[in-house]
Amino acid sequence: MASRTAAAAMGCLTWRSFTPVTLHAPLRPHSLSAVSSRFCSSKQATQQDKIAQKSTFRPAASSTHDWVGPPNPLSNLPLIIYHVPENESELEKRLRHLRQETEDWNHDFWTKQNLSFSKEKDAFIISQLEAKGLTLRDEQGRCRSLNSEEMAVFYKSFLDKNRIRHANYNKEWYRRNLTITLLMARVALNKMWRTVTNRQNSRKNSTPTT
Repeated sequence: MASRTAAAAMGCLTWRSFTPVTLHAPLRPHSLSAVSSRFCSSKQATQQDKIAQKSTFRPAASSTHDWVGPPNPLSNLPLIIYHVPENESELEKRLRHLRQETEDWNHDFWTKQNLSFSKEKDAFIISQLEAKGLTLRDEQGRCRSLNSEEMAVFYKSFLDKNRIRHANYNKEWYRRNLTITLLMARVALNKMWRTVTNRQNSRKNSTPTT
């Protein structure tokens, strides 16, 4: 998990009941969800400069659940470690790998997108303050901020510039999750078939011969 140590991940991870598949709706950059125009946050800048690293934590082999960690500070997505079922079939393994690959793809996309958003937002705020002849801090040492109307100009510009990128992301997201859904259906059908076959074999074996 980016910007968190393995120990922190171990302390925060929680389990969830195992389900065949978990689908995620297309996401938005977390910074766009609120109008935040304050710039003088050294903590935020430090987080943006850190390289995204995934936790090396893994649940015990005897675990029977998926594990979900806290949201990553860069991608705003939780760390998910998928349960490896006992006697996993090749089809189930294929499904699990695709789910994990999709989680990693989502993490990488939103990490880059959110970092780009934050850097461009900071540059916009600086340019607007300089155009007004203002410094980043006022006479009392407090950070200056832009109002919502001024920041709306940047938000619209960023969305317009990234429209094609977001559209391509949504197309890929739907393609991946359609494949995951179809694989999930195949896994469910295979399990049903094995159950029926096992019951039939049990009945044959339990039937006394004459």
